[in-house]
Amino acid sequence: MSQRRVVITGVGLVNALGLGARHCFEAMLDGVVGIDVIKSFDPSEFPCRIGGESPALQMSKIVPKSHRKAVKLMSRDIELAIVAADDAIRDAGLKSRGTHDGPVDIEPTRSGVNIGAGLICCDLVELGAAAVYAIEDGRFSLSKWGREGMEYLTPLWLLKYLPNMLNCHISIVHDLQGPNNCITCAETSGLLSVGEAHHTIAQGKADVMVAGGAECKVNPMALMRQCMIHRVSTHYNDQPRAGYRPFDRDADGMVVGEGGGIVILEELEHARRRGAKIYAEVTGFGASNNFSLDFIQPEEQATGISIAIRKALHHAGVQPEDIDLVVPHGVAVAGHDRAEARALNTALGDNVRKIPLL
Repeated sequence: MSQRRVVITGVGLVNALGLGARHCFEAMLDGVVGIDVIKSFDPSEFPCRIGGESPALQMSKIVPKSHRKAVKLMSRDIELAIVAADDAIRDAGLKSRGTHDGPVDIEPTRSGVNIGAGLICCDLVELGAAAVYAIEDGRFSLSKWGREGMEYLTPLWLLKYLPNMLNCHISIVHDLQGPNNCITCAETSGLLSVGEAHHTIAQGKADVMVAGGAECKVNPMALMRQCMIHRVSTHYNDQPRAGYRPFDRDADGMVVGEGGGIVILEELEHARRRGAKIYAEVTGFGASNNFSLDFIQPEEQATGISIAIRKALHHAGVQPEDIDLVVPHGVAVAGHDRAEARALNTALGDNVRKIPLL
């Protein structure tokens, strides 16, 4: 049985450059840099004090009245995903229950969601207030936390921080009753979700899929975690706009940020029948593993990344010389950047020197 062709018909974005894919694109053309000193909390005691913060989100304008009470149970990560999904669905020209009060043109049972999520960090105000009641002899006690501390958390507290709640809320808001899944695998979560959604449509299990990822790393817990494993930039606190320097000899680490990127994947003939604009076709996808024994560092020879690239090329039926552009991860951590550059050279050969990197 031949695989169905899958195209991208909608793009939704929210990040430090603004709300909406169109706004973000215009900001990039204008040379806007979204990195600045963190303002959502006091970062003065952190080794890294810069980040990319998204604008304020007005959820009451995005979430329909029928679901508005649920906003109280949305972490920042969930909100980012919902805003990006709304932008993508509208950009695709689709009418869902979440974007229109009148008739919709999405077949609920043939439309699904696959969203990548990160490590959703808790609100320290909520967690700290409860943790006070778990102190015993001046130290935090897990047993006392279980007996008393947890009683001071709202019963629905956990629903704000489960990774699968990103796709759950999107599917409820837009009444998408088809395949529904969440992938949590650090920075690769969003791309893995797009790959799985592509396979879902190609295999005939859905006609439309909302796919991508969202995460907020501009959070005290998330930032401290990155500081403790020495992945963040610490030398550019007084020059925040110069802090993120992937594949640069002066790079000293990543810069945390927050945002969401969602695409609408659609079966080709389904898109053509409704006259949708088509941005691109997804022709190949590949995935592998990090073979390093140290989860913080990539495997030195970058074997896993090379395998993923080769799998994608094979799936698409193309050769390295057919590639016109590579968009690398470029995390600006020396070991990671070296591994990625090595993988590109291994998988693409001499052609890599001719291919632009964005």
